[in-house]
Amino acid sequence: MGGSEKTVGAIEWRDLTVNDAGGVSDFYAEVVGWHKQPISMGDYDDYVMNLASNGGSVAGICHARGSNSELPPQWLMYVRVENSKASAEKVVELGGEIIQGPRIMNGETYFVIRDPAGAVLAIYS
Repeated sequence: MGGSEKTVGAIEWRDLTVNDAGGVSDFYAEVVGWHKQPISMGDYDDYVMNLASNGGSVAGICHARGSNSELPPQWLMYVRVENSKASAEKVVELGGEIIQGPRIMNGETYFVIRDPAGAVLAIYS
């Protein structure tokens, strides 16, 4: 996730969690021209989707297994915040909910949240 730039408010990653990551990653490869790169998760592969032009990673497509089993099957954006724990507290205070988290990935703490309208977003720092 993320790049070298750490700008608060920036969308730094996006992924999709579904039951059939292999089939859905093939779908997006055909529809938008991404190249899929398998990433071993032990006994199965998730996928990083790369641009055909330069190989740059643009998204992930993951299986709804393990800690990802409760994520909804929709594109999830990851937005950098200054302090993910403080932002998560604000989510609840303002009528949203925490779907998942805190979780640590690549040294960053993140939460998957649902806003009062029902939209889902990941926040991390």
